[in-house]
Amino acid sequence: MAILTGSCRFGLWHVHVSWEGNLVYRVRFARQGIEGPVPEEIRRYCAGRPARLADLQSIATAGGGVYPRIYRAVREIPCGETTTYGEVARTVGTAPRLVGLAMSRNPTPIVVPCHRVVAKTGIGGFSPDPAIKEELLTMERRGTVCRSEMREVNR
Repeated sequence: MAILTGSCRFGLWHVHVSWEGNLVYRVRFARQGIEGPVPEEIRRYCAGRPARLADLQSIATAGGGVYPRIYRAVREIPCGETTTYGEVARTVGTAPRLVGLAMSRNPTPIVVPCHRVVAKTGIGGFSPDPAIKEELLTMERRGTVCRSEMREVNR
């Protein structure tokens, strides 16, 4: 199988995805779209429809280093909820600044939902624009995209 690349819309942004099967290598937000396929669960999520992002794997969670441990902990944050950099740091036994650095270097946002990690005093950063983070959280808090994940948790 070859690595596929494509994009779908999220509001005014295009979400570029590089992937193969259920493994996602890269997700980034851009002003311009690119032709090509996107995993159905990401396409559904970006359209505000129920999605099972847990079915996708991220290249970022592989291995035993501190960054993969941080990314795995972030994947455990329930859809529609947030936690702070400090809380993630306590979970994995590191410093909040390192969690922030890991979030800024996250190669697969949405799959590793770094938008759910916020500062103690506010929303925190998000590349390329913190407004995207706010839009993602607003969409999740409406509950539509989280329904399929919530059903899994409630089983």
